[in-house]
Amino acid sequence: MPQPVFPLSDHCDGRSFFNPHHPVNPSFRDIWRWKCHHQPAVWPRRVEIAPQTPPPLSGGDNIAVTWINHASFLLQTPLGAVLTDPVYSPCCGPWGRLGPRRVHAPGIPFADLPPIAAVLLSHDHYDHCDLPTLARLACAHDPLLITPLGNAPLARRAGLRRIVELDWWQTYQIAPGLAVTATPSRHWSNRLSGHRNHRLWSGFHLRSGVRTVQFVGDTGYDDQLFGEIPRKLGAPDLALIPIGAYEPRWFMAAQHCNPAEAVQIHRDLGARRSVAMHWGCFQLTDESRDEPPRALAAARTAAGLPDTAFTVLDPGASLAIDGT
Repeated sequence: MPQPVFPLSDHCDGRSFFNPHHPVNPSFRDIWRWKCHHQPAVWPRRVEIAPQTPPPLSGGDNIAVTWINHASFLLQTPLGAVLTDPVYSPCCGPWGRLGPRRVHAPGIPFADLPPIAAVLLSHDHYDHCDLPTLARLACAHDPLLITPLGNAPLARRAGLRRIVELDWWQTYQIAPGLAVTATPSRHWSNRLSGHRNHRLWSGFHLRSGVRTVQFVGDTGYDDQLFGEIPRKLGAPDLALIPIGAYEPRWFMAAQHCNPAEAVQIHRDLGARRSVAMHWGCFQLTDESRDEPPRALAAARTAAGLPDTAFTVLDPGASLAIDGT
């Protein structure tokens, strides 16, 4: 009988990972049905933006958060700068040259990034794990990479040398006062190299001094999961929550939340404030490019939340997490 590669748990049988509450395992038949019958909205070929330079930190325990594109954020803390799921390639696919093309430039040019202390890599899908970008970061910054179980071999292919793998709920201290915990998400893993669900997926809870940021990661909605995170780690000052890539619901609901579910995640987490991600850069599913922000505004109104509670940033725009 094969020996376990990973610890046995409520989400791992020793070799493959799974979702403990709600299975997520899209079949090739489902994928084929979607591709044969879907009617994707027409996206613009190009959206011009004005790339920004990262803002200076305002001091104290504050964190400056800048949306670069898709699920890529720059988190500037007094204890070091952190990137989430960095993608700078022209496409989110093999070699960064195949697959869906980006429709806008990164909000921060690669050359303008500050020294990067750590990269948080949530899972192996191409729109989150871009090996060419990781290779550029390895050469320019030699960052620490923190990622869920099973993803280290991918990172080594990009030339990264310092890699920490975490299981759900495990914590790693990047520096004194700067710690990250891998948190559950409802998703799956697969790419051309490797087997389906042989690499774990996660979100991340970042604590810098007294400030906290919850990077939700790629996820479908799970009512048990998102209540568990604040019970174990506390309500975050800021949550970074996906709002795009959700149509058609019969296929996407298990793996990607829609804007109404994103609002519910915001409320389940008890976040003081949230920022939208996972929309507007790569056309992955059937909804139009501008539909996620519109649907988020409607869901926010229906939930009785002010506009500032769950914000949509332009690429390159920033906000500060402080004590106010």
